[in-house]
Amino acid sequence: MSPRQHESHQDLLAHFGTEDVSRAAMDAIIMPTARPAPYLRQAIAAAKAQDAFLLFLCSKLSTISGAVLEAKNAGVRALAIDTDLLNPGLVPTFAADEIVRFTRFRRQTDTSYKRNLGLLIAVLAGWKRILFLDDDIELPNPADLGVAAGLLGEYPVVGLANAGMPDNSVVCHAIRDAGQKQDTFIGGGALAVGEAAFSSFFPNIYNEDWFFLLDGMKLRPSATTGTAIQKDYDPYRDVRRARGEELGDTLAEGVFGLFDSHLGLAHADRAYWREFLADRRRIIRDTIKLVQAAPIEAGQRTRMVDSLKAAIGRSELISPQLCVRYLRAWQEDCVRWRQRITDLRRDHHGGAGVEHAVAALGIPLEAQAGVDVRLSTGAKRRPSLPRSAARV
Repeated sequence: MSPRQHESHQDLLAHFGTEDVSRAAMDAIIMPTARPAPYLRQAIAAAKAQDAFLLFLCSKLSTISGAVLEAKNAGVRALAIDTDLLNPGLVPTFAADEIVRFTRFRRQTDTSYKRNLGLLIAVLAGWKRILFLDDDIELPNPADLGVAAGLLGEYPVVGLANAGMPDNSVVCHAIRDAGQKQDTFIGGGALAVGEAAFSSFFPNIYNEDWFFLLDGMKLRPSATTGTAIQKDYDPYRDVRRARGEELGDTLAEGVFGLFDSHLGLAHADRAYWREFLADRRRIIRDTIKLVQAAPIEAGQRTRMVDSLKAAIGRSELISPQLCVRYLRAWQEDCVRWRQRITDLRRDHHGGAGVEHAVAALGIPLEAQAGVDVRLSTGAKRRPSLPRSAARV
């Protein structure tokens, strides 16, 4: 075994064309969002086209009133929840998060929290097939969601293939921009999830969606189909991005590198991480040299080098012991999360709809807003919204 970062993990996925699969209904689209209401229109259009319930998990610049007004104008049934008003303990705390909470590796985002909350609501509402969709993703063909839903009978997770801005870490962007081969993988930006995978969770770390694909030991059967388009962004605008990604990118690339080599997490010991970290740092240093020699605009070249230096500076703080300790804590978290899901299904008999879900979780009235668009005769019946939700 030669511990190293691989340029592609696509061989770990099953690939399907949209013509090759029987379609199914998507019960709900879950969008974690921190952007203003206009960014929600892709999800609203997809929910309307697929007759799917729409759950917005809002914070920062995204307001529940703005979200449900957009949904009402489109004739889509939706519920918006202001996660800034929720008790953080609504979602279980994780031992892996505690390891990095008071360190430079702490991640200051709420995406994982929102996605985990979405999973809890899905279990209690009785949804079987859901789509996680980010607010910076476009869906050129919403019918692809039916294809992804059809695959969920065999594959617990199905990602839509990204045809837009590559969804990579800063380091992997730089590798590609320096002229080297660098592939992408499926991710939480456009990820269909079946009931069998609700027992996975999103740790609060970069590449949390890659960890969601695992069952605690190995990669769940995973597929890709259809098309999603990631909107453009500048990965080198702020060096803090590279620093914040380095631990999660290192862990995920290291773990998936084992899978590429037909090995498992049992091989992720200190010796493995010692060699992998050395190779990771070599790659970053080599990429810096390639960027400096490449015909790249001077300002862009400076930003790229600064970001890569920030990444390797943060990498120097990552020890083999930290990698082993984090993964062991994460595996313990996987067991606890599965038990949480089992307990919810036992105690609440999931299937009673969204009203039951928000009540069972104790989500306060002031954190909710809903729009209930009555369906025409013959349309498929959907779970009711909370009676107490604000109607617009």
